[in-house]
Amino acid sequence: VQLQASGGGLVQAGDSLRLSCAASGRTLANYATGWFRQAPGKEREFAAAITPGASTYYSDSVKGRFTISRDNAKNTVYLQMNSLQPEDTAVYYCASDATFRPTWKGAAYYSSMTTYDYWGQGTEVTVSS
Repeated sequence: VQLQASGGGLVQAGDSLRLSCAASGRTLANYATGWFRQAPGKEREFAAAITPGASTYYSDSVKGRFTISRDNAKNTVYLQMNSLQPEDTAVYYCASDATFRPTWKGAAYYSSMTTYDYWGQGTEVTVSS
């Protein structure tokens, strides 16, 4: 299984970016996909997740500005990031859930790094003020 994250870059505050997470060796529609981010000098944190049933979860810090989605035909998950702020500067990682079509799981499950067994290499997002 390989996850390829892309779409990062240098933008100004208020701009938008769309990150992509393309998978090979796994059908993303059968597993939850999460986006996490790690700012310089900080721990990796949860940003957003999408379940096989297309339910979505967001951290409070990105809710209302970021949107996670999935294109099953392209086996790709996206993270649309709007109204970017300097505090969004980080390396963004996508990750795939270890469990096939998990059931009866909630936000705590999808926001935990231990839920995910495959990780992409990360794509860097820098937001200037």
